[in-house]
Amino acid sequence: MAEKEPISQTSPINGHVNGNGVINSKPKDHIEHSEKTPSQWIMGDAFTARAKHHASIKALWETKWKFPCEKGVYPFHDGKFGDFERVFNYLIENDINDGYGDAYTKAFFPVCDDLLKEAESCAASGKSDQASDIYLRVACLYRISRFPIMNSPVKWKAWEAQKETYMKAAETWTEPIREESIPHKAACGADGPTIPIYYRVPRSATEETPCPTMLLITGLDGHRPDNTQRTSEFLQRGWGCVIVEIPGTADCPADPKDATSPDRLWDSVFDWMTDKKIFSMPHVLVWGLSCGGYYAVRIAHTHRKWLKGVVAHGAGVHHCFSREWLDEADGHEYPFKLCPALAQKFGYDNVEDFKENSQKTFSLLETGILEKESTRLLLVNGTHDGLMPIEDSMLLFNYSSPKEAR
Repeated sequence: MAEKEPISQTSPINGHVNGNGVINSKPKDHIEHSEKTPSQWIMGDAFTARAKHHASIKALWETKWKFPCEKGVYPFHDGKFGDFERVFNYLIENDINDGYGDAYTKAFFPVCDDLLKEAESCAASGKSDQASDIYLRVACLYRISRFPIMNSPVKWKAWEAQKETYMKAAETWTEPIREESIPHKAACGADGPTIPIYYRVPRSATEETPCPTMLLITGLDGHRPDNTQRTSEFLQRGWGCVIVEIPGTADCPADPKDATSPDRLWDSVFDWMTDKKIFSMPHVLVWGLSCGGYYAVRIAHTHRKWLKGVVAHGAGVHHCFSREWLDEADGHEYPFKLCPALAQKFGYDNVEDFKENSQKTFSLLETGILEKESTRLLLVNGTHDGLMPIEDSMLLFNYSSPKEAR
């Protein structure tokens, strides 16, 4: 099993060790000042504004989702506009506005069923490329249907169908995506025993010629089957990719209530990657997206000796858990209310409990993670991010190792 790096007992800058053995590189009163919630957020007036798309499913489609769907970009990559137009016309006509509800999810199933028949017909007649394209369209429909989080048996049904359909497409590729359930050797407490992962490597990757590898940490609603384009881009660069979901989402076995469970998760993942021998372990990068950015920052500090570098894309680390931020986040750019999904993801029974208690449990500042040295860490975000405040990226520059940002 991969050995975890312990929290250092010496501090690089004016350090002292608190009663919990956690390093504070600056005096306690300085840390308290740094934790203060901003009185004016950098995103300005947009912080208290409610985005137009929250008014109804019609508004969501017409003001936010229709354009990216036409272009086939996030979150509609692998999809086709006509498929979604049919679904959203039905949702609008029937005034189905709650993305968390089963009626929303079920509206996608008839279109999926029709396309699956077409894909299976193509596969049976030997048109594997055409079948793959249609399977990807179906998987994309299932993806949007189980947004924003799997909170019911119906949404779990959509998730299982997405995985099954996606692998029917991916298994036919020259360089296929492969699925494996790996042993969670470091599991303890409420952790599950296995970690479902996807991986994709260049044909040239062997034990004799292992490939540089991107560990892709997924987000709140983007999971393993949602990365076709990203993995293809990695392949073009000669890189392999390992895709792992974050605690509290999809099939991740890590205890969502335990802030340290991701550390054990990565221990087991790195142990498996080492044993696999096709991954060049001195050349491993991490890219964490959305909520995965939080875990990217954490892994940069907890597992720095394993990593060549980390990209934290839209990372929250501290202020994102503050009540002041969360009280307004439901009205920002997320397609549906954000807080119910976040509360479930972090293991809370209700939104109020999440708002009241998550910062002291999960903040990387409060828990001392930011006092540890990190590997090379690139922070990518914009000043108008209404899900993970830019203030969290800026805060990181006040602690421990130098960081980079764009």
